[in-house]
Amino acid sequence: MAALSEASSRILSDHPPGGPRHVAIIMDGNGRWATQRGRPRLFGHHAGARRVREIVEACPDFGVEYLTIFAFSTENWKRTQVEVAGLMSLFRRYISREARSLSEFGVRVRFIGDRVRLDDKLIRLMDDLEAITADKTRVNLTIALNYGGRDEVARATQRLAQDVAAGRLNPDDVDEETLPKYLDTYVLPDPDLVIRTSGEARISNFLLWQSAYAEYEFIDTLWPDFSKTEFGALCASYGGRERRYGGVRT
Repeated sequence: MAALSEASSRILSDHPPGGPRHVAIIMDGNGRWATQRGRPRLFGHHAGARRVREIVEACPDFGVEYLTIFAFSTENWKRTQVEVAGLMSLFRRYISREARSLSEFGVRVRFIGDRVRLDDKLIRLMDDLEAITADKTRVNLTIALNYGGRDEVARATQRLAQDVAAGRLNPDDVDEETLPKYLDTYVLPDPDLVIRTSGEARISNFLLWQSAYAEYEFIDTLWPDFSKTEFGALCASYGGRERRYGGVRT
C-alpha cells in the first residue's frame, strides 16, 4: 500500500478512480491547419470552433464531467488586428449559435479570464449564456477567454490583499488553500488531464496553479482534426497511469 503524506492523501482522495473527471485542452493548430489547405487563418479558427461541439458532446461517454478549453489568451492580442477582430466576431457568433444546443444537451457554460478588454456585446452574450445554462449538470464547459495563468494569479492576489487590508482576512491564515478561493476557477475541481494539440510541448500560461498535479498529453494532431476517438483514447490512457501526488507506493 502507498506511503503517502497527509496532504498527498487528501489530494488523491479528491480524484475519482478511472478516467479523468476534468480535462483541460489547449486547442492549438487552427492556423497551421488552414495554411496547409491554402486558406486564411480564420478559416482554421472556424473549423476549430466546430470541433468544440463534438468534444463537448463526447464528454459523458468517457466520464468527463468538466471540460475547460483555452479559446483566447492574454497574449493573443499580439496577433494581427484582422485576426483578433475575426476571432472576436467568431466568439460572438459561436455563443449566439450554440447557446440553445448547449443548453439542450445539458451543458453548463462558464467563462474565465479578464473581461476588461472584451467588447460590451460579447460580454452580454457571455453573461446570458452563463445564466441560461446555470442549472445544467451533464457537462461543465469552461471557456478561457482573454485568459492567462499569471494574470489570473495576479488578479487573485490583488483581491486577497484587499481582503487583508480591509481586515476580512488574517495574513497568518493565508496558505496554499487560500489563494484558490480567489482564482477564476474557484468553483471547479483542478484538471486531471491537460491536452495540447498541434505538436507543441509547452503549457502557454494555461491554468498554472490548477495544473500542479495534472497529467499532460502533447499530441501532434492539429485541433480541427482532433476527434472523439482520439479524445477517448487519451482518457483511457489516463486511466492506466499511476498517480502518486508526491507520495511513494510500495
